[in-house]
Amino acid sequence: MSQFVVSARKYRPLRFNDVIGQEHVSGTLKNALQTDHLAHAFLFTGPRGVGKTTCARILAKVINCETPTSDFEACNVCSSCKAFNENASFNILELDAASNNGVDQMRALTDQVRFKPQQGKYKVFIIDEVHMLTTQAFNAFLKTLEEPPPHAIFILATTEKHKIIPTILSRCQIYDFKRIQIKDIVKQLHVICTDENIVAEDKALHIIAQKADGAMRDALSIFDRIVSFAGNKITYLDVINNLNVLDYDYFFRATDCMMTEDGGGLLLLLEEISNKGFESEIFMSGLAEHLRNLLICKDSRTVGLLELSEDFTKKYLETAPIFPEMDLMNALAIINHFDIHSRTVRNKRLHTELHLLRLANIRHLHKVGNNSSDNTQEKKTPDTNINNTQSAVIQDIAIQTPILPSQNAKPATANNTTSSSSFDTPSLISLASLEQSILEESATITVSKQLTHESLKQAWNEYLEAHSSQSVKAVLSATLIRIEDKTIVTTVGTTLGKELILQEKDIIQHIRNSFGMPDLMIEIEIDTSLAPEAKPVKARPLTAKEKYDKLVSINPEVDELRKRLHLRLDELI
Repeated sequence: MSQFVVSARKYRPLRFNDVIGQEHVSGTLKNALQTDHLAHAFLFTGPRGVGKTTCARILAKVINCETPTSDFEACNVCSSCKAFNENASFNILELDAASNNGVDQMRALTDQVRFKPQQGKYKVFIIDEVHMLTTQAFNAFLKTLEEPPPHAIFILATTEKHKIIPTILSRCQIYDFKRIQIKDIVKQLHVICTDENIVAEDKALHIIAQKADGAMRDALSIFDRIVSFAGNKITYLDVINNLNVLDYDYFFRATDCMMTEDGGGLLLLLEEISNKGFESEIFMSGLAEHLRNLLICKDSRTVGLLELSEDFTKKYLETAPIFPEMDLMNALAIINHFDIHSRTVRNKRLHTELHLLRLANIRHLHKVGNNSSDNTQEKKTPDTNINNTQSAVIQDIAIQTPILPSQNAKPATANNTTSSSSFDTPSLISLASLEQSILEESATITVSKQLTHESLKQAWNEYLEAHSSQSVKAVLSATLIRIEDKTIVTTVGTTLGKELILQEKDIIQHIRNSFGMPDLMIEIEIDTSLAPEAKPVKARPLTAKEKYDKLVSINPEVDELRKRLHLRLDELI
């Protein structure tokens, strides 16, 4: 049985032109070789599996090649290239900083730097995962990195550049590697399938590329796993079953239920997905991505942002015109609300079902927002500044909280089209009427209650009567209040009284709500004449020891008499 070599090793690039998705790095390195501006220290940084170590090896191979090509690629013919290909080159040393991160390892490395290469011009040191070095190891390596011998070149690679000390960063040329795009990964997978005589569906390879999250090494590892599962014929179903990925068909079914206002169908779809072992958060996250794709397809200029196969792209383009753009945006807002609160709720299944029902009634919820704003514009009064805030709050309730049928609702009749079922669509008309009644009531209250000194004193006392702290009541009841324009001026006798009022933030809000004046402000003045008079402190009686000391201070001969009579101090006390 022959030894199997994984695709990540078998198809590792050997030339700069073979590196996928990092043209900006390979092009810069080639220009540096062409103009003889090769630095003595490089830092390759970026996500995992994007080609950092691969580019480091290719660069080390090229700079020691005896006969490089015209485009500065390794010839693969000279003795240096052959030694590199056989892992027998003494001019290229690789060090894994994850397991060699101490000062001793760095000192051993600096000792090797002094020796010239046995063959070729340069001795290349590749240090992988360099961020794992300790601070002491970095300091031991610092001087050598700054002024190495002419024959030494250092190539550092890391996935976490922020963990490297700034003194190291300042001595390196930094190259940032980016995530590989899905189309580039799919293209490379097609090349490998051709070489390996494997037949694969295009949408199956797209799923592999999406799951790899921009890492070519991860994509090749997933590809090997799928080949072991499916053999020489890879289908879309094989990939989604093996990778435990939700089929796009579920999301298209979900949007069909949204268009037909089929809340029950969405709940049954959630049950089917749960029975397959998928969490509700995964389904909602995938649905959000699905709605985002539909929104992108609304504009022909943004269709290129879809990273999908041709079959799915065509299906999205056919489905997108059916959905109004506003419905898609409101649906994404509902899913975002679900995502924000999903971590704190106890009953996640009920939390998911409620948001799915809101998605099923997305059109009605949107109408409520429009109708509410129209009614507010028609019936505005001059002194209804607070009504705008109330209207916004009620519209938010309309989006987030369905209204359940009232227990006192009339039964369905021939003239009444409302269903008597307890699981019907929320009554959106009653919500609009509820908003209008609240607006009218608040407008009446605002007009009837005027801000005067008497009404202000009454609102102030109402707050005090409802307060539970006796100390706060005592201070606030002794406070003088007056009105100056739209400002309440309070006068207290002490700094403590001022601090108590500042802590009682609810009192100003209570007065604002009482008079319908959201811009009402409060100022606090201190008048020491209002402070309560300080009570005289009663003198503490002296102890026997204090009395004796006082007597000695008046007549020192008393202590001399005590000594002559050989009296102890405790006998006198």
